[in-house]
Amino acid sequence: MPQNEYIEEHQRRHGKRLDHEERMRKRAAREVHKASAVAQKTIGLKAKMLNKKRRAEKIQMKKTLKAHEERDVKKATTSSDPDTALPTYLLDREGQKDAKALSSAVKERRKDKAARYSVPLPQVRGIAEDEAFKVIKTGKRKQKGWKRMVTKPTFVGESFTRKPPKLERFVRPMGLRYKKAHITHPELKASFNLPIVSVKKNPQSPLYTQLGVLTKGTIIEVNVSELGMTTTTGKVVWGKYAQVTNNPENDGCVNGVLLMSS
Repeated sequence: MPQNEYIEEHQRRHGKRLDHEERMRKRAAREVHKASAVAQKTIGLKAKMLNKKRRAEKIQMKKTLKAHEERDVKKATTSSDPDTALPTYLLDREGQKDAKALSSAVKERRKDKAARYSVPLPQVRGIAEDEAFKVIKTGKRKQKGWKRMVTKPTFVGESFTRKPPKLERFVRPMGLRYKKAHITHPELKASFNLPIVSVKKNPQSPLYTQLGVLTKGTIIEVNVSELGMTTTTGKVVWGKYAQVTNNPENDGCVNGVLLMSS
């Protein structure tokens, strides 16, 4: 390991602080004030070099802002080859290049793609980290507190292998792991006990998704091959998304509703 990568190595072994993101945000907010204080105190050749550097940064920022503003401007498009003759019916027309219209069309397309599924629970209650994680004291004198035990139900894959205990930061107890879920088909009005394939998205945070935490509102992928569902082309559907509709830690089981594409 190179000598200058000890911080990255420590983060890889023990993880980051729980308030790491907040500290980075505050540090970035302080940078502006620090740069201003340095600029006011610097004199001589260092001041010239600093001013040159800040001037280049401001020019780049203005170019970026101008590029964003040009999206709203409508420009008349001209033919790429001026010698090319236009048809008679196009002579009185003037082509418009509306960059904002194009970008908004792309955004609408993305929105339509995302809204293909009608989610039963669009909003859920936020869960604090103290509620989902329990601090485990480690070390000879139990003074280190970087380990966490997940107190919520989780899903881990079939091929999951635990890390060595000294390197494992998040402990997921065996008693809180689930492999199957009771999924209700909204059209058939029937429930099926289906195997869970993966956790697609947990609305609480990306960390919960990565750990496979199952809370109310989580989008999971289930194996629906035994239901005999097929696509319009006749292919058998193997996996479909479902949303967890209960609190698994209270009920002792995972209940959900299958998401049907609209």
